[in-house]
Amino acid sequence: MLRYIAWALAALYLLVVGLAPAALAPVTLALAGLAAVIAVVPGPVWLLAAVIAWLKNRPANPATAKVA
Repeated sequence: MLRYIAWALAALYLLVVGLAPAALAPVTLALAGLAAVIAVVPGPVWLLAAVIAWLKNRPANPATAKVA
């Protein structure tokens, strides 16, 4: 319980002092870079890549016994 209180106080301190935005800056930059990479590739290419990945990794049909 003391650990939760300590984490809550640490988070509150960071928010009050203003260090949270500075600490999140690298994460924000990484997400912006990822968004830029995603935006460069056209949508149909992402769709084609998703279909190919699904076809290569789709679950196999279970074997069933066939009675002749």
